[in-house]
Amino acid sequence: MMTHLKFSFALALTMGALAASAIQAAAPEGLATLKIGDPAPDFDLPGIDGKKRTLEDFAKADVLMVAFISNHCPDSQGTEKRLISFVDEMKGSSFALVAINPNDPSALRPDELGYSKYNDTFEEMKLHAKEQDFNFPYLNDGETQAAAKAYGCLATPHVFVFDKERKLQYKGRFDDSRFADPATVKSSDGPAAVKALLAGTPIAVQETKTHGCSTKWAAKKDAVSADQEKWEKGTVDVELIDAKGVAALRKNDTSKVRFFNVWATWCGPCVEEFPELVKTSRKFGLRDFEFISISMDDPNTLAEVKKFLEENNAIVPDKLKPSLAKEGRKGNAYVFSESNSDALIQALDPEWEGPIPHTLVVAPGGKVIYRHNGEINGEELRAKILDHMGRFYVPAPEETK
Repeated sequence: MMTHLKFSFALALTMGALAASAIQAAAPEGLATLKIGDPAPDFDLPGIDGKKRTLEDFAKADVLMVAFISNHCPDSQGTEKRLISFVDEMKGSSFALVAINPNDPSALRPDELGYSKYNDTFEEMKLHAKEQDFNFPYLNDGETQAAAKAYGCLATPHVFVFDKERKLQYKGRFDDSRFADPATVKSSDGPAAVKALLAGTPIAVQETKTHGCSTKWAAKKDAVSADQEKWEKGTVDVELIDAKGVAALRKNDTSKVRFFNVWATWCGPCVEEFPELVKTSRKFGLRDFEFISISMDDPNTLAEVKKFLEENNAIVPDKLKPSLAKEGRKGNAYVFSESNSDALIQALDPEWEGPIPHTLVVAPGGKVIYRHNGEINGEELRAKILDHMGRFYVPAPEETK
C-alpha cells in the first residue's frame, strides 16, 4: 500500500508540473493579470439554480471571494469540502462566496476526467454540485470564458478576495493543500485574507501561487481532436493466452486496478457494450489502471479480433506501455487458447457461470471491486471504479505527519 501511495503522490507531482507548464503555454489572448487594488471585473453568468448572477448581486457583502473551481480537477475537488465548511463558518458575517467554472468542456481529453464522474458541462455542474451539497452559487463561464480571462484565472482552484469597494486584496490559492484531508492544510491563505478584511486588520499575505488543473481554454480543442485522431489510428497487438497466463494476470501483483472483460466478436451483447469498455479505459488512462480483453473467438482468427479492436479504438494508453514492457507483455488484448472454458472460469472468476460477456474489476492484490455478467451499464461501471480509486490525490504517508 505504501508503494502505491508513493506512486500516486509521484504521479500527482508529475501532473502538477505538466499543468503548470500548460498554464504558461496555453494562455489565451486577452488574459488579464489583476493586481492588488484593481477593481473586480463584472460578470453576467448563469448559475446552476437557474438564476443569472452579476457582481452587483453580491453588493451587500463587505467581503467577496470569487473562487474559480471545476468538476473534473482532483485538486479542485479536494478543496470543495473546505470551501463548503468556510461558507458555513462565515454565516452571519458580511461575507459572500461565488464559484465560477471557467472551463470549456470540449477542451478536455477523456483521460483528463479520470478523477471525476463528470465533465465540466453546465448540466454536469448541476449534478456535481447537488451530490457535493454546494452551499454557494456555482456559475458557468465555459461558453465565452470572459470572466476567466478578465480575472486571470490560471487554474482550478484559483481565488480572488475583494473588499467592500470591490478592490482586490488577495489572489492565489484557497489554501496550500492539494489534498482533500484538512489535516494536510498548513496555511489557509484565502480564509485568512477574508477574516483580516472583516476584522479591519492587515492581510499578512496578499498574493500566493495557485495550484491545480490549468484552465481548459477553448483553444485546446485542436489538441483534443489530435488526441482523438491518435486513438482512431492506433494499432492493437493481440496474443494467445492460456488459463495459466490468465491466472497470473488475475493475481494482480501490481499497483494497477485491472479491468477484465471476456467477450467475442460473434456475441451481440459483447459487441454492443464494447464502446463503453473503451470509454472506461480512456477515462482512467492517466491513472494506475488497465483494461484487459480476453476474446473467446477461434484462436485461428487473431486477425479478425485485431480488426475489431482497432475499429473500436481499443489501444493501450501511452502511460501504460512502460509497465507492460516491464512485465514482458506486448499489450492487453488476448484470445483464449484452450478448448475448455472451465479452465478460464477457474483462473479468472470461479463465481462466473460461463455466459459472455463477463466483466471483472480487481484491485492490486486481486480483491474484486466489481463483477457483472451480461452487458454492463457503463456509468455504473465507471462509478464503481472511481469509488475505489478516489476523486482526490492521495498524499504519501510522510505528507500527513
